Amino acid sequence: MTTELRRLRNYINGEFRDATDGRTIEVVNPATGEVYATSPLSGQADVDAAMEAAAAAFPAWRDSTPSERQKVLLKIADAFEERAEELIAAEVENTGKPVGITASEEIPPMVDQIRFFAGAARLLEGRSAGEYMEGMTSIVRREPVGVCAQVAPWNYPMMMAVWKFAPALAAGNTVVLKPSDTTPASTVLMAEIIGQIVPKGVFNVVCGDRETGKAMVEHPTPAMASITGSVRAGMQVAESAAKDVKRVHLELGGKAPVVVFEDTDIAKAVEDISVAGFFNAGQDCTAATRVLVHTSIHDEFVAALAKAAAETKTGQPDDEDVLYGPLNNANQLKQVTGFIERLPAHAKVEAGGHRVGDKGYFYAPTVVSGLKQDDEIVQNEVFGPVITVQSFTDEAQALEFANGVEYALASSVWTKDHARAMRMSKALDFGCVWINTHIPLVAEMPHGGYKKSGYGKDLSAYGFEDYTRIKHVMTSLG
Repeated sequence: MTTELRRLRNYINGEFRDATDGRTIEVVNPATGEVYATSPLSGQADVDAAMEAAAAAFPAWRDSTPSERQKVLLKIADAFEERAEELIAAEVENTGKPVGITASEEIPPMVDQIRFFAGAARLLEGRSAGEYMEGMTSIVRREPVGVCAQVAPWNYPMMMAVWKFAPALAAGNTVVLKPSDTTPASTVLMAEIIGQIVPKGVFNVVCGDRETGKAMVEHPTPAMASITGSVRAGMQVAESAAKDVKRVHLELGGKAPVVVFEDTDIAKAVEDISVAGFFNAGQDCTAATRVLVHTSIHDEFVAALAKAAAETKTGQPDDEDVLYGPLNNANQLKQVTGFIERLPAHAKVEAGGHRVGDKGYFYAPTVVSGLKQDDEIVQNEVFGPVITVQSFTDEAQALEFANGVEYALASSVWTKDHARAMRMSKALDFGCVWINTHIPLVAEMPHGGYKKSGYGKDLSAYGFEDYTRIKHVMTSLG
């Protein structure tokens, strides 16, 4: 008996549509490795239609009052709460994540973040009016930028969609959002929910592959392109957007250093770092992926971390005992496997280092020690449940190793010495520094990196301001 595949569709100008030319992509459940749906492989005609709809809707949405936009976003947050079980089911099928963790760790933050930006909608203000030239009054206006082309990743399809559309809509922009080709299901469901609340054309979803995203970024209509993805994808977006001087917002890769000093509570640090490294199968740009530990406690720390890895479970979404599910797709499994297969002779796999089962894309919690600063696995983003460990002798060497990569998104310092923690937080060249913790995020605080981790901020008032432009208005008093 053949199970009929679910048919996902684009959402453009208030209605669901197939791709104009009828092309589709098969969507695979990574927990089973089996196809469960088809999604539109959208082309230029579909992108044109979405951009036209967003452009037509922009003037009225721009001119709506902040309180009106706030009400809309609050309704979206309420609707997401009411339909949480449907969103969780779609996301679990998208990603293979554990059901319980998706319910507890994704829905509440998403709803909170939407409500935060609902409040931010009423804080769109410029500087106070004043006379800076005799006989003239100056006013600064803060305005929405226009249509926003947004590309979301596959590691957190729902939450990353929220990080994109919520500040954009709050500021008065309209949106054309493309989910990853491997995880469109939850975004399409979001479109159904949001479409019942916002005016048509304000929020549009176009499904497709890399070429679809390229067509969106290169389209003349958007004033801004925003992407969360790989460094390579971000560079391509920046290059394409430069041709017509679009604004660009890039949240790219990470290689977070976790600097553990000799005065750290080893048991507590290992417990927290292992969770922060293996959560979501390590498919997180801020994951605690690269541990730097003082040489005096190195062996004890590695032994404890290897034990924690061995006790960490991965498995099917309905298993309540698992911390994380599968890698997202077959290519990602191949990438993670390749890093381990290419390890240099001086490296030692302390735990894991292998695929789990032959169904789906599961990979064991892995710890690798004995590494050097220039090793491939230290320098490049693995994006899997792999934690590397290096040793350092003093604070200067710890900083040298921590900052010695091309990424600069997140980092953490583990010490009881407050002065040292402050010195490190100042010197670490990363957009976020956690002290004696790793990975908590709140809507009020900015998230974004430096160097090849991109530019622009998500969350917070800074992320909200990224979706606005500044205008000076001067009037004669005569």
